[in-house]
Parts: sequence; C-alpha cells; structure tokens
Amino acid sequence: MSLLDHYAEQLDNLKQQGNFRQFTANQQQGKWITIQDRTMLNLASNDYLGLAADLNLREEFLDTLKIERALFSSSSSRLLTGNFAEYEQFENSLSIAFGRAALLFNSGYHMNIGILPALCDSKTVILADKLVHASMIDGIRLSNAQYVRYRHNDLQHLEQLLQKYHQDEQVERIIVVTESIFSMDGDETDLAALAQLKQRFAKTMLYVDEAHAIGVRGEQGLGCAEQYGVLDQIDFLVGTFGKAIASVGGYIICDSIIRDYLINKMRPLIFSTALPPISMAWSDFIFNKVLSMQQQRQHLAEISQYLQQAVIAKGFSSPSSSHIIPVIVGESQAAIEKARYVQQQGFYAMPVRPPTVPQNSSRLRISLTSLVQKNELQQLVEYL
Repeated sequence: MSLLDHYAEQLDNLKQQGNFRQFTANQQQGKWITIQDRTMLNLASNDYLGLAADLNLREEFLDTLKIERALFSSSSSRLLTGNFAEYEQFENSLSIAFGRAALLFNSGYHMNIGILPALCDSKTVILADKLVHASMIDGIRLSNAQYVRYRHNDLQHLEQLLQKYHQDEQVERIIVVTESIFSMDGDETDLAALAQLKQRFAKTMLYVDEAHAIGVRGEQGLGCAEQYGVLDQIDFLVGTFGKAIASVGGYIICDSIIRDYLINKMRPLIFSTALPPISMAWSDFIFNKVLSMQQQRQHLAEISQYLQQAVIAKGFSSPSSSHIIPVIVGESQAAIEKARYVQQQGFYAMPVRPPTVPQNSSRLRISLTSLVQKNELQQLVEYL
C-alpha cells in the first residue's frame, strides 16, 4: 500500500462528486477571455472596474516610473530592510482618503489569518457571520478567542448573542466579523444597522471585509462603509487590492494604536517578505485614479441591477444586491453543465460547488465588470 493511496482516493471521491478542481490556462484581452481557442465574454473576473485590462493605464504608469524605483523585490520584511518609500506613500494615500491610519499586507488571506489572532485572546469573543470567507474562518480558528457563528445576515440573532456575551464579566471585548458584500451570494450586510448595534453594546468592535466593495461602492469608491456613512464606526476596516484596484495585497484602516499593535504582534506581517515596491507604486497610482471613477461605478450598478432582476425573472434563486450575481441551480453536476452550455454560447461563467458553497447550492457565479454592456447581458439571459 502506497502512502499516496489515501490522497488518490480522496481525489477520486472529488471527481465522482463533480467537485474536482484544476487550473485552466487562458489568455485575456480587455473583457474577453480565450480558453482552448474559444474566445468568450469574461464573466468570471474580479476586475470590477476593468482597470487590470486597461493598457493605457499601464503605459501611463510606466511612463512616470523612474528605472531606479522599478524595484521588483523588497528582499526583506518591512521590519528589516523592506520598508521602501512606496509603502509609506501608499499608506499615506489611504490614510488621507479614509481619515485614519492604514497598514498594508501581502494578500487578503494574509490579512485575515493574521489580524484576528494578533488581536484576540481568551477574553475575546468573536461573533462571525455564517458565510464569511474561508480566510476569516481560518483566522478565527488560529486565534485564542471563543467564537460563535451567527445566522447569515440575521442581526436579530447577532443582537441576542451580543446581549449574552456583553453581560459575561469574563468577556472583555466582542468582535463582530462580517463582509460588506459577500463573495458567493453577492448580498450585503446592513452596515448602518450593524453600527447602531455596536453603539448599544460598549464592549463591541466591528471587523468588516470590503474586498468586493472597495472601488465600486461609495462616492469615492471607498466601499460600503463610505456609501452608508459609517466609515468611522468600523474599528477594523479591511479589504484587498486584487479586485477592483487591479493589483495585489490587502489593507486595514484603523486607529493608529491598532496599527502599531499589529506591526508588533501580527505574525504573517512580521515573518513575511514584503511585496515588491513596484506593486505598491502601481497600487497607489490606481487607487488615486479610482477615487474619481464615479462613471464606471454607476454603469456597474446599472448593469448589475438589470441582471439581478433578469435572473430572478428566469426563475432562478439569486440573493444578490451587487455586481456578484449567483445563478443557483442546486447540484454540482447541474452547475457544471449549465456553465459548459453558456460557455459554448460565448459567455465565460464559472460553476461554484461545495465546499466553497453549501451542499445543494451549486451555482454559476457571474461577476460583472464595468466593461460589460447591457445588450451583452440580454444575450446571456437567453441562454440561462
């Protein structure tokens, strides 16, 4: 018996369930993606404002870049020799926009598995939405906190838990963990109501992941917290640059005390080589462009609303109120077949299956960008 037999058996099980995953080579140009000589409209990208696909932006950035600043490796942790000027410049841009301290991380996953373990001890209780991202769950599990997962977007259930733990003298702080826009269902947390709950329970702090909202919500694209006027109410406002910002990395907006604390306590930050300075320069360049991209945000909102309504009119379940629009079909194989069919018609939408989503909720996950036009979505709807 080989020591690999166990793993081979698990892979066979995944294949039988229709849940086996593998990489697919592709080429992308603008809103189009080509796979195995088939060119399709890309409805699976997180490039929400179309900036990663914009050649003119790349040329403009490179034209402003001096060769001595084109550094492709930081070669160190920021606490050693990796704290280049590009990091501090970008954090300063974020601080000016958001009005509080900012700290950068290598990725959204690094961010979520590092912040919570650093902040939480045995006297902390974490109350997490049932559908928060896997990286947040991993971060919670790595922490020393007690944790309870409340029913998805059920603020009454959350309030009951807040009342329970707020009265517990052994609990010093309660951290509510959620996303502003959820990555699989495309629905939203009521951040205004969440902020009101926080005001009623003095031990409570809010941790909100804006990965899918940064760039696309709010007057300046600062996310749902800006859109609903609660930027100053979110204690730990986090997000990523790998989606609408067309770059790489993650961030937190917080009090300067928390920033200093994380620099001293957050293990993924302390023990990782920092991202290349050129990546930080690009992120800063793009972020400052995004602040004035209201036209792209408005177009994305309009086509999103159209497709949300059209999917429901076709008889599918879809809880979305954002640019992430699931077409929920149920079984894994049904989702695979639906995806294959729409791809044959020229639309690249991906099937999402367990364990990413719960059993019997497999779906096509349609991820819209501002490059997509309404008439293209009207054609898509015909094939759903």
